[in-house]
Amino acid sequence: MIYALLVMSSPASGQCAMTAARFARGVLARGHSIKRVFFLDAGTGAGSATAVYPQDESARLQPWVDLAEQHGVELSLCIASALKYGMLDEAEATRYDRRRGTIHPAFTLAGLGQLVDAAASVDRMVSFGG
Repeated sequence: MIYALLVMSSPASGQCAMTAARFARGVLARGHSIKRVFFLDAGTGAGSATAVYPQDESARLQPWVDLAEQHGVELSLCIASALKYGMLDEAEATRYDRRRGTIHPAFTLAGLGQLVDAAASVDRMVSFGG
């Protein structure tokens, strides 16, 4: 079975984004695949390379990076949402005359068409947060 995930909750508020990452690992462990994880609205914070969390909290970025690096899962941040939250890749940072990007290289900026494409080409679309 092929899945796509939609993550809409900030990694800084509650456990919803981390639940999505655990769900993704479980899906892959059972032999299924994930076409894309699409981060929308506050969920785009999951791709922040600059966020710092207290030491007593679990890592918020690394589970997603591991999914991308170890399993080839595509991690897409909605570009419109990302810009509102100050999330820029290197190209957008240059475009907006900023010093550098703020998203981790495992993530890409994408339009809503990527979400529609994922929904149309998978067996299950699962959303987290809202």
